[in-house]
Amino acid sequence: MVSDAFLRDSGRLSPGASGRGREEQFLRFYLEPDTKVMLPVSQLTEVLTIPLGQIIPIPHMPSWVMGVYNWRGEILWMVDLGQLFGLTSWAQLSLKSSVYKAFVLRAAGNSPEAKKQALGLVISRVEDIEWCDPAAIQSPPAAAVEAGLAPFLRGFWVKPDGDIIVTLDGEAIMAAMPQSGTIELMTVTASCSTS
Repeated sequence: MVSDAFLRDSGRLSPGASGRGREEQFLRFYLEPDTKVMLPVSQLTEVLTIPLGQIIPIPHMPSWVMGVYNWRGEILWMVDLGQLFGLTSWAQLSLKSSVYKAFVLRAAGNSPEAKKQALGLVISRVEDIEWCDPAAIQSPPAAAVEAGLAPFLRGFWVKPDGDIIVTLDGEAIMAAMPQSGTIELMTVTASCSTS
């Protein structure tokens, strides 16, 4: 299991200190029992374990938007990543679970607006950290990719042992979120909760 502190502090080693050259750290997780996926640790802020009932549903949203969660006093939109990609939803995979497993994806960039943009992604299971040279990530054949997953795919990585891991593009996930409607809804929700 990956600790929250490790995710916050990792990904900052210089190549010389790690002895791994151009390799970067990626968080490996599962969307379906047999779908291994990874995202760069540099795009993540924290791994969350959220008790059921803590994500508040918001009506009239796409089915993959689970609702909002109070994350450190901020409103964090929570998305069922599997359902967003057209795969099996979290609810269908985790019927016996008493908690949500999620991580916080942050927008790329150093602007004040980018630093404020974060999204909670609910997944089936968090696994481990993988070291991967980004140049080793390959483009998949178009016929091998689910249509719902294709816009969010960076490629795939074949590990030395032959294991294949799908590599996602965090920026594409952030870009797919309905920005104007979400911002307006977040403002309304925040003002209602303070009254």
